[in-house]
Amino acid sequence: MLNTSLLSEIENLIVTLPKAELHLHIEGSLEPELMLELAKKNGTKLPYASIDDIKNAYHFENLQQFLDLYYAGMSVLNTEQDFYDLTMAYLIKCDQQNIRHVEIFFDPQAHTQRGIAFDTVLNGIHRALSVARLKFNISFKLIMSFLRHLSEESAFKTLNQAQAHLSLIDGVGLDSSELGHPPAKFEQVFKAAKALGLKLVAHAGEEGPADYVVQALDLLKVDRIDHGNRSMESQTLLERLINEQMALTICPLSNLKLAVVDNLTQHPLKDMLELGVLVTVNSDDPSYFGGYLNENYIAVQNALELSREQVVQLVKNSVTASFLSDIEKRSFINKIDECIFRLN
Repeated sequence: MLNTSLLSEIENLIVTLPKAELHLHIEGSLEPELMLELAKKNGTKLPYASIDDIKNAYHFENLQQFLDLYYAGMSVLNTEQDFYDLTMAYLIKCDQQNIRHVEIFFDPQAHTQRGIAFDTVLNGIHRALSVARLKFNISFKLIMSFLRHLSEESAFKTLNQAQAHLSLIDGVGLDSSELGHPPAKFEQVFKAAKALGLKLVAHAGEEGPADYVVQALDLLKVDRIDHGNRSMESQTLLERLINEQMALTICPLSNLKLAVVDNLTQHPLKDMLELGVLVTVNSDDPSYFGGYLNENYIAVQNALELSREQVVQLVKNSVTASFLSDIEKRSFINKIDECIFRLN
């Protein structure tokens, strides 16, 4: 076992290093306090009377149970200011945790389906990101996710709505219920998004099989895989991920809360890292899963006894896997190295 002093040193390293986060659903950062505040402001009825009631509901046996609560919670988001406040709350947390670049998802269909205008959602989120860039020096990319439990026709409608705002949107993703909704279902809309010059990512291999990862690579032509845990079940796929240096955005506390793993000591992150897979650490839906980025790093480091060097590699992997330019990546990694030098 690693001794206490070394663990303390590594935790200090995690907290101090400048970091990037590549897998964050902004609606999943809605804290109970803000949920109740917005519900009161907007006259939204929730099945919870208190913050404790909300937190007590955060016990999930699978992805779908979480999603049911996730969609109920976002019903309090109605105005552009609501989306601004939601996003700014996350970005304040990023500044506190020394996260200097974020690539966040938003789910427009979950809002437009309940009568909220696409522009209302996008403008509130993007305005907060723009303010944080100036106030906190946090750079960003914004990824519009399609809900896979809906039809490809619905995804096309959302893509069409986005076309007037492509200067504000950097990529598209695919999230929501994975089982029964393979990436192949969205092949044509991803092809259309690629033609518009958007970056492509997709959730695959979280609850779905390794074949969903293969579909995301071969049919959707993604630039990055979100989750991808079950890639470990296919040696051929693993070798491909390593050879292509295809990034996986792993979310340890999410995997634990959603029973993707029974215990963090069983998490495949360390094995993936040691095999040479380009794995990264992220928080997914931090309000629901018990921790933001630093908490995810610390939890998985403790569980898997990651070395100092492995933690640094994970932090650098997130920069390498980001959609920053090559010049921006080199500058970011230089800042990481400078920080390590000061800590030595």
